[in-house]
Amino acid sequence: MNNNDILRRLRFVLDYDDAKMLSMFSHTGQTLTNVELHHLLRKEDDKQFVPCIDKVLCRFLDGLIIEKRGLREGSELPKPTKLNNNQIFKKLRVAFELKEQDIINVLALADLRMSKSELGAIFRNPEHKNFKPCGDQMLRNFIKGLSLKYQGK
Repeated sequence: MNNNDILRRLRFVLDYDDAKMLSMFSHTGQTLTNVELHHLLRKEDDKQFVPCIDKVLCRFLDGLIIEKRGLREGSELPKPTKLNNNQIFKKLRVAFELKEQDIINVLALADLRMSKSELGAIFRNPEHKNFKPCGDQMLRNFIKGLSLKYQGK
């Protein structure tokens, strides 16, 4: 799954218009124009497609966290980092304030069954012996489950 696809899917899940999408970026100090946003949301085969780099997606996800949960008192704006599927999953878990059972229920909506221990392995430190990388299919199913939960489609 590429970052542009994740951005498009999350826009659908959240039912955000352009202005709301742009406000997510502005929460983290990044300013995008409507044109730049539209280039990020285009399909890969479109001539005006622009790849969404990790730092841009990270700013959107951090903006989503700030929008839904607020910025911690006394903390600074988060710095954008390189992302992998595990980190994206973690940021979405934080933004939607999901507990283990909530995530298991969301995944079940997308017909993916997972135990608490399997789920815990995804959120472990990468150096931990029981760490499990989050694959594209799992992240795709999680976002699909969020779509079914929030959009009912």
